[in-house]
Amino acid sequence: MTIAGYLAVVLVGISLGLIGGGGSILTLPILVYLFGVSPTVGTGYSLFIVGVAAAFGAFQYARQKLVNYKIGLIFALPAFLGVFLARKFIVPSLPDTIFEGQSFAFSKDTLIMMAFGVMMLAAAFSMIKGRKDTGLDDTQVQTPPLLLTVAEGLIVGAITGFVGAGGGFLIIPALVVLAKLPMKMAVGTSLMIIAIKSIFGFAGDITSGPPIEWAFLGLLTATALVGILVGSSLVKKIPGDKLKPAFGWFVLVMGGFVITMQLIR
Repeated sequence: MTIAGYLAVVLVGISLGLIGGGGSILTLPILVYLFGVSPTVGTGYSLFIVGVAAAFGAFQYARQKLVNYKIGLIFALPAFLGVFLARKFIVPSLPDTIFEGQSFAFSKDTLIMMAFGVMMLAAAFSMIKGRKDTGLDDTQVQTPPLLLTVAEGLIVGAITGFVGAGGGFLIIPALVVLAKLPMKMAVGTSLMIIAIKSIFGFAGDITSGPPIEWAFLGLLTATALVGILVGSSLVKKIPGDKLKPAFGWFVLVMGGFVITMQLIR
């Protein structure tokens, strides 16, 4: 499974390079099903891989001046807190067995994978449905409502910290709707937020989680970055408006697979 796992990580990077998101939702299933990593550990590894990959993507957008740092920080600060609290306190505090009956047991790992499967389905529907650009230019950007932004940042941070995904499909609509950011700037700003909060959440694992296999994690991250470079070189040749819905259907099938695997155990 090792070769298949690394090839899958390359594909994750390619999808990130092509459509600016979506691929990170597959990182945890790859770690769990192809590398045999436990879901609890895999969520932390996924945060690191996604964080580094998103930082690379954010840098590319920043070079084109498509990152709004002010709006990003307003949203990101509560998201940082949410993801750190999830990784530092919520995940470690869950018992290994949530509840059990006469013939079944519902474990912490099962809860994480079920929650992740639901998140995959939500991400898939978001990619299949697609989003339209607001058509606004940078001068029309507005500061979003503070309390609403703080609340959404906390919720998004906690959810993505719990399941180990970037959560771009949750962040981008918030930036478009609340801050009226143009789509390309929303994507760039979202990548910046994802990068920082993912690494911030991973810091919770360093202080409270199991020992980290840095060589393995570094190799996976480097493999994902290779995929991003390949995807970035293909972005002008493959229309994103066709690729994104197709990838959404793939994620939909994968989400159904993850949930089914947990139900039949």
